[in-house]
Amino acid sequence: MARTLSPPESLEEIGDGPGGARVGAFFDLDGTLVEGYTATAHAGHRIRRRQAAAGEILGIVEAAVRYRIGRIPFDRLLVRAAGYLRGESLLELDELGEYLFESRINQRVYPHMREVVRRHQDRGHTVVMSSSALTIHAEPVARHLGISHVLCNRFLTDGQGRLTGGIVEPIIWGASKAAAVQHFCHDAQVDLAHSYFYADGYEDDALMRLVGRPRPVNPRPRLAAVATDQGWPVLTVPRPDGRRRGDRRLRPGA
Repeated sequence: MARTLSPPESLEEIGDGPGGARVGAFFDLDGTLVEGYTATAHAGHRIRRRQAAAGEILGIVEAAVRYRIGRIPFDRLLVRAAGYLRGESLLELDELGEYLFESRINQRVYPHMREVVRRHQDRGHTVVMSSSALTIHAEPVARHLGISHVLCNRFLTDGQGRLTGGIVEPIIWGASKAAAVQHFCHDAQVDLAHSYFYADGYEDDALMRLVGRPRPVNPRPRLAAVATDQGWPVLTVPRPDGRRRGDRRLRPGA
């Protein structure tokens, strides 16, 4: 049966455990470091600026619903979203990502997860963001938290640095995220058996089973059920605005 790990206990266990770069600390982004989905800030910006046509909005909503009910895989959802940005400058999108972080995302970073990241850094651990988000959403958060290693999805670009509408393969999600982390650990000489992984969704079950210290964070129902079966400690952290877990009012990305 899973036990609940309080925020103070989560920091104490990091301090009491082994230090050094061979210990990895891997963090999912959406729902783990940040409340909700970082991509919603970009989508909202396009809608407010009237850059998104009605067909794009309806297409993304339809694809998102079909993904949620299991009708299309995540990689097709991601490629469909990237297709609407075909021809845009990656440099300009990166600059927009920084702006959106400062204006929209920074306030949604979980305060306790900032402390968790900092505690791992203080212990000399190899800290890595491992996310299925795109670079324009993931990298600004990583820079803000001082995370130098980022494993995430990347746009394909042409010779002029403009998006082709594709995503670099293999797309990082689920089992492929676990494989990317294994490859990283091999190259960086990180010991998975002594490493931590923080995530909130069942799609990260494969990586949770690889690390020695799986740490579900405010897990969604399917991951919570697996945590109970496996006896994984569950970390429950307060939301950025102080609302209690389970309060669904105005949840970003709902």
